This record gives sequence, structure tokens and C-alpha cells, in this order.
Amino acid sequence: MKTINFSEIGEQLHQIVLDNGLQVNILPKQNYHKTFAILTTNYGSIDINFAPVGSAEVKHYPAGIAHFLEHKMFEKADHDAFDLFGKYGADANAFTSYTKTSYLFSSTDYVHENLDILLDFVQDPYFSEASVAKEKGIIAQEIKMYDDDADWRGEMGLIGNLFPNHPIHLDIAGTVQSIDQITPAALYEAYRTFYVPKNMNLFIASPLDPQQLATWIQENQATKHFEANKRPKRATLNDQSPEDIMIYRFAEMPVKRSKSFVGVKGPDESTIDRSGLVRKIKLQFLLQMLFGVSSQNFAELYRQGIVDDSFGFEVMYERSANFVMLYGDAEDPGKFSDTILNLLETAKDSPDLTAEHLQRLKQKRIGELLFSFNSLESIANLYNNNNFNEATIFDVWQIINDLTITDLQDLAAAYFLHDNTSVFHVVPKQTENEK
Repeated sequence: MKTINFSEIGEQLHQIVLDNGLQVNILPKQNYHKTFAILTTNYGSIDINFAPVGSAEVKHYPAGIAHFLEHKMFEKADHDAFDLFGKYGADANAFTSYTKTSYLFSSTDYVHENLDILLDFVQDPYFSEASVAKEKGIIAQEIKMYDDDADWRGEMGLIGNLFPNHPIHLDIAGTVQSIDQITPAALYEAYRTFYVPKNMNLFIASPLDPQQLATWIQENQATKHFEANKRPKRATLNDQSPEDIMIYRFAEMPVKRSKSFVGVKGPDESTIDRSGLVRKIKLQFLLQMLFGVSSQNFAELYRQGIVDDSFGFEVMYERSANFVMLYGDAEDPGKFSDTILNLLETAKDSPDLTAEHLQRLKQKRIGELLFSFNSLESIANLYNNNNFNEATIFDVWQIINDLTITDLQDLAAAYFLHDNTSVFHVVPKQTENEK
């Protein structure tokens, strides 16, 4: 077992790659009572074009299949994995993102039993015609619920503008029409392609002895045989052409106030390595400096009534796609988006980009990072969200310290390109009288 010391933040990570390829990362947390474990496969909603195990040809699968698969994994022929976790006092959950699917539990007792349950139910699929048909109705209701959410519609509309040819513009849950095409056979093909140990990562934060945990995991995996254990062959995804961006669209919905969404598509393809994690953190700092509550920009936008407390921004840096998004409710959505776009185009010379401002935000971010290490859930989720292969959440402290104001000014000039921007508005639906 390999041990990595992170003396700056007082943490130590134990790593081992099992014979079957499963990557195991164990973070000892003394003086804690709880154990938190999260098992992740490098498979998400954008992976709808891939070569299933046993085939060299790439096939197309229905949008939403990764999310559907996550829902079905808990149900077995004669039991439900949630019931087993409950028997041993564990809280369990799962989620699907654009590029990953994760299964997790937390417990204070029976850690060995709960680890076995986690590994066993994820590594033993069961799909039947009846259970798949039943799940279609459940997920269809979930999709319809999100379709009625104006914020979700605005976000997905903007992503659709920025990435019209990339599956990231598709809802993670798919559509009612796409999930209706999902079959048990398709689920098994997706499972056998992506749920292989070499494509998976197990992270555990626990007060228990790392060697004991590793032994339990090794004993569990030694009893299993996997038909295929190769990294999956995915279709190449590249949607970096600015000519394909849709500049503007809008949707009418029964809302009281309009919502405005502004996005910038990254000029370069994402890299899931240390340079990618550095780029993600730089973008987060850049937006915080330009539009955070400590910025002059935010103060002036708020004073003019262009933004209110609904204003926010996000950085999305995923495998094969990256972008930034700014959003908020607005009395005048056009004024909101025009003002934000103007600030982005002149961002390199913004008075908010100063060394003093950067230093204050560095101290704040490092404080938040250190505080997050007091929560096992936070550590595990941060690790999962910032796993860039050889670079992880444990490298963030050093990356932050190395940031300079010149780095951010250069990034603003290179990233906020006019041709890579788009706007999506959600506006009140007109009544018949108003028409």
C-alpha cells in the first residue's frame, strides 16, 4: 500500500490498486466515529456512444441510460440493497453526473458488513423486463418535474446553446421518449462495459485501520470473477467549434420574473490531469474575483438593480467539455445578459483583478478547504468531484498558493472570447389577453 503525506493540510492518504484494477483510496480520520465510503465508476450521462464489451463497433444508446442504470442497481431479484444497508445501520445513496456514477454509504458500526454490501450490490446487476418497465414510469415523472423547473430549463437551455452537438446538452435523466427505449439487454451491455474494476474508484474516510479496511476489500474482490476487465472504448467527443454555438434562445414559462443565463464555452478541450484541475481552480477564482460579493462589479450591479440575491455563477469542467455560467432573476433579462457579457469581454483589465483581492480570496478558500476536512462527507465528495487522475483535492492547497494575478488576467483574455458566448432567457408566458 502506497502512503502519501500532505503535511500542509495534516492529512495522509493510503492508496492501493487491487489485482483486478480497482483503485482504493483510504483517508484515516482519527477521533471520528463515522466511516464514509463512495464507489465511483467513470461513466456518466454523456457516455451514450460506446463499444459494448465483445464488440469493436461503437453503438448508440438512449439518453439517460447511465442514470437509469444507477436507479436499478439497488433492486435485486429477492431483496433491495437499501434494506440491507438499513439492517446494518447505514445511510446509503447514489447519484449520476455527466461523467460519473457514484454509490455511497455512511455508518458508525458494521463497517465490514456495509463495505461488503456496497461492493456486492454494485458488482451484481439484476434487470428484468418487469422492473425496467416499472422504473420507466418513476423516472418519467422525475423528468417531467424538472421540465417544470424554470432554473433547470434555463440551465439546460444554455448548455444546449453552447454544446448543440455534444451529449452534455442532454438531460442527465434523459427524456420520456429516450428512456422508453431502454431495455434490460441495453442495461446489461452498459453495465458490463463500464462497471469493471479498472474503470472504478473506491474512496473511504474512516477512523478504522487502513490496512484492515484494505484487507476486507481484497477479500471481497478475491471471491469475484469479471467477464471482461478492460477500460471502455468510448466515441470521441469534441464539440469545440465556435461556429456551432447558438447565440441566443428563450423559453416561455409560467414565471413571475424572467431569468437570464449567460455562458462561455471553453476554447480548449478539457484535460483530466493536473493541468485540468489547475484550469478549473483558476476559473473558479476568476469568477469569484469578478462577480463575487467582494467584487466592485457585484456591488455596482446590485446598486443598479441588475442583479439580486438570486445571482450566481458556476464552473463546469468535465471530461470532454468545459464552460462557465452566470445566471439570475431579472426584471430586464436583456440588460442583465448584455451587462454581464460586457464585463466578461473587458475582464482582463477589470479593477477587481488585483493581487490584494486575490490574496484575500486565497485565504478564504484555503480556510474553507481546511474546514471541509472536518466532515467525512465533504472530503469524500470533494475528492470525487476533483479527481483528475494524478491530481486530487489534496493538491488544491498547493495549486491555490501558486496562483498569481497574471495567471488570472491571462486566463480572462484567453477564455472569455466573444465568439464562444451565448445567452438563454426564461420569460413569463403571455396570456391570451396579452397576445
